[in-house]
Amino acid sequence: MKAMRYLLMTLPILFGLTLGSCITDGLTTSPSDRLTFSRDTVNFDTVFTDLGTPTARLIVRNPAKKGINISSIRFSRPDTEFTLNVDGVSGREFSDVEIRGRDSIYVFIECYIPENASKEPRLVADDLEFLVNGNLQKVRVEAYGMNVTRLRAITLKEDTRLTADQPYIVFDSLVVAPDATLSIDPGTQLLFHDGASLVVRGRLKARGEVGRMIQIRGDRLDNVLPNVSYDIMAGQWGGIYLAPESMENEMEYVDMRSTVFGLVADSCADLSRRKLLLRNSWLHNSQGSVLTSRCARVDAVGCCFSEAAGSVVSLTGGDHTFLQTTIANNYLFSAISGPLLSLNHLLPSEETGLESPLMKASFENSIIYGLASDLNVPDLENSDVFFRYVSLKAHGEDDDHFINCFWETDPMFLTIRADYYFNYRLGSDSPVKDCGNPMYVTPEAETDMDGVNRLASGLPSLGAYQYVPSE
Repeated sequence: MKAMRYLLMTLPILFGLTLGSCITDGLTTSPSDRLTFSRDTVNFDTVFTDLGTPTARLIVRNPAKKGINISSIRFSRPDTEFTLNVDGVSGREFSDVEIRGRDSIYVFIECYIPENASKEPRLVADDLEFLVNGNLQKVRVEAYGMNVTRLRAITLKEDTRLTADQPYIVFDSLVVAPDATLSIDPGTQLLFHDGASLVVRGRLKARGEVGRMIQIRGDRLDNVLPNVSYDIMAGQWGGIYLAPESMENEMEYVDMRSTVFGLVADSCADLSRRKLLLRNSWLHNSQGSVLTSRCARVDAVGCCFSEAAGSVVSLTGGDHTFLQTTIANNYLFSAISGPLLSLNHLLPSEETGLESPLMKASFENSIIYGLASDLNVPDLENSDVFFRYVSLKAHGEDDDHFINCFWETDPMFLTIRADYYFNYRLGSDSPVKDCGNPMYVTPEAETDMDGVNRLASGLPSLGAYQYVPSE
């Protein structure tokens, strides 16, 4: 009897659950009930031909109270370059896709564009069509296909020139052998895949121009956040390594970014020849330092160094000249482990284990400002390191090594870190505009990255960019 009573009590519950499982929202058939979309155009920007793209996401919403049936989802062109994935299922066309009332689904889109004969980006477009209750709704999908030259695990054993005709994508690493010179023309784009690097054992001559900077970066062109390029992320590729035997390298008007270890100038303490000339270039976004120099002779003129998880610039021994430079840090993606400028092997008492000559370095008409401390050394007494007309964040006072410096000074960059906007030009309220010493403006430093003459209005501004009043 007790078992029978339990059974009689359970049956109504099961019956109620069964009825409940059959209850649905119902489907609207009204032509006035339409879908809404997270965007009206899906734009892939530039897509490299013969390479797949990152996945773009489109959210499809049903704002009606009742469910809605999408009779078909497909692209208008049968030979389209785009492919679909609807709520986790891949295909070319979908039928009878239901969305519950006030719910949504995800549509994922990818693109593959075959190589073509054009040297200019070619627009590829299609309409993604949704047929709902007799209404045809469309979302535009666009991509620009650009041909690229692929370089896979190549060692250049003879002089080679890279041109701006079309971008280069480097897989594995690109090695410049001893006695070979790699020349890079103005406007060239050199894009590195994950894990790839440029190793120079011969010579690198990367010479851009005003308005035609050489781009050296990772090959990810999509966004990490809406309206924020993946390009701001460090660690997209290894970096550039100048081997000890490599001398007389030049990088002018180069924008190099998004690396693991930045640019490393390694040397055997041979200071009789210049290891590297950096002029009017911007090195930024590194998981380590953007510039590391070890016992080398390096000259940096009109350059900006910024955004690093370690020291932005790390120098050990060697002979270094930094003229009209900006060293700044607004790194976003991890804690910063070093000062803006790290100076090592300055004094015989330093326990570095190095037998190479002590550091000789000078910094003139420059700016050091950003997250973390300015320097890693408390003072420079008895060293051969000098700062002249340099703006610093730190509190201090001039002495024999800090001469006519600007202490506790915010240069008022145009950078807005919270908006992922990094611009190290000076604002109109900058206290270091027109504050430099013209004596340090050598012919190599006379114009900045924008082609602005530093002496045209009288005094040079501090840092990489000459202040230009807004009109």
